[in-house]
Amino acid sequence: MSPLVPADAGLVLLPLARAAIAGRLDAEPPPAPRAAWLTEQGASFVTLTLNGALRGCIGSLIARRPLGEDVEANAVNAAFRDPRFNPLSAAELNSIIIEVSVLSTPTPLPVRSQTDLLKRLRPGVDGVILQAGWHRATFLPQVWEELPEAADFLAHLRRKAGLAPGYWGPDVRIETYTVTAWKETAPGVPNAAPTGRVPDGGAP
Repeated sequence: MSPLVPADAGLVLLPLARAAIAGRLDAEPPPAPRAAWLTEQGASFVTLTLNGALRGCIGSLIARRPLGEDVEANAVNAAFRDPRFNPLSAAELNSIIIEVSVLSTPTPLPVRSQTDLLKRLRPGVDGVILQAGWHRATFLPQVWEELPEAADFLAHLRRKAGLAPGYWGPDVRIETYTVTAWKETAPGVPNAAPTGRVPDGGAP
């Protein structure tokens, strides 16, 4: 994550994401705050939940545009273009919880075997990108909350990539990243306190 993104960035990022979604629903958008660091390139994921269940999640793994633009675009895509869900309705807008994750740059993780990989992954910290041929998928670090065992985490990640749950071969490539995430405490109520920081407290 860019060192210019402050620890209380949720006070900017969460209203920004909600305003982008509201604007597409012709709803009265909340004020979209601006900050100089939003113009720095950054990669983000926007996750929507409704009554505790996933309602949409779309993001970027590589920083290719200003962070503010990336968050706005991913918020709209999570709300209306996640193929797993129907587009968000105006009636749902005031019930969804928004979470914005800002990613570090993915780093290759050389491993000799699946056993080696299982030992080196950091549950609760690492986001993981798995690629084998044209199969590719990622899980954010937040997924560890649902799948705390590394073997289960990888099995589900393989399924997401369209691979057999136990697949391992010479074409497997692994990258890891960390996130700093901010989540609304209630619909439309941003939280300044981040979650998902790396163990030493530094920005990922």
